[in-house]
Amino acid sequence: MGGNQTSVTEFLLLGFPLSPRMKVLLFGLFSVFYAFTLLGNGIILGLISLDSQLHTPMYFFLSQLATVDIAYACNTVPQMLVNLLSPAQPISFAGCLTQTFLFLTFALTECFLLVVMSYDRYVAVCFPLRYSTIMSWRVCITLVVASWTSGVLLALVHLVLLLPLPFCGPQKVNHFFCEILAVLKLACADTLPNEVVLVVAGVLVLVGPMLAIVVSYGHIVWAALKIQSAEGRQKAFSTCSSHLCVVGLFYGTAIIMYVGPQHGDPQEQNKYLLLFHSLFNPMLNSLIYSLRNREVKAALRRRLKKERPS
Repeated sequence: MGGNQTSVTEFLLLGFPLSPRMKVLLFGLFSVFYAFTLLGNGIILGLISLDSQLHTPMYFFLSQLATVDIAYACNTVPQMLVNLLSPAQPISFAGCLTQTFLFLTFALTECFLLVVMSYDRYVAVCFPLRYSTIMSWRVCITLVVASWTSGVLLALVHLVLLLPLPFCGPQKVNHFFCEILAVLKLACADTLPNEVVLVVAGVLVLVGPMLAIVVSYGHIVWAALKIQSAEGRQKAFSTCSSHLCVVGLFYGTAIIMYVGPQHGDPQEQNKYLLLFHSLFNPMLNSLIYSLRNREVKAALRRRLKKERPS
């Protein structure tokens, strides 16, 4: 069976079964969303690097999240845009597996980064006097490196399990990119071990961190309610609201896709959920952090004033 793997050297990404006119319309719409994703997250990265007032652990973690969101979108959206304007475009076997690996790496890294960001908010609200000691730059860099390393290693586990599988046709991937479940359906061998590992990893990487975030925010709410002044309570909650919105969007769709019960046609449902995950989530993250964050808006105003001629 192992020799049959070479019989498939490329895959066809089917994308969305839509009329040509609808595809052109969606191409224009998704191109705008993609541009906003790159622009929004690029602005956040630029502001954090240029404005010294944003050189804090919270914004260091936010810069990592913006980097992941840009990479996440760049890995899947361009291929989808090409397929919207032309018939199903082939992607090489190696290219497909690379796309799968990168998608898993960025998705898993974002899972861990969101947990790290919730821990940062927990320390800031519950231990404000010890915040600078606990969240030293050494600790921050260690947490970020651990998040990226964990994402890469877990993605490698899935890739190592995927590589030995024989693919002897059909070549058509019922998705807009090489999503791992869609690729597994094309293997002409038992994929139960791969699917079990995916479910177990989904529980450990999605449900576990989600529970950790819920517990940390339980402590944050309890600590914030003890603050005497209304202004202090509002400040405590406002520093966490943006992160909570991003957590809800990311973990909500991911748990539905990989852990929750499946209804109807799960492959079609996951395709549209992943469209939201790959295109809208990265764009919304930048909007949430720019529109709901006073310090980011203040940094943008300061930067615009410097750029304006006297």
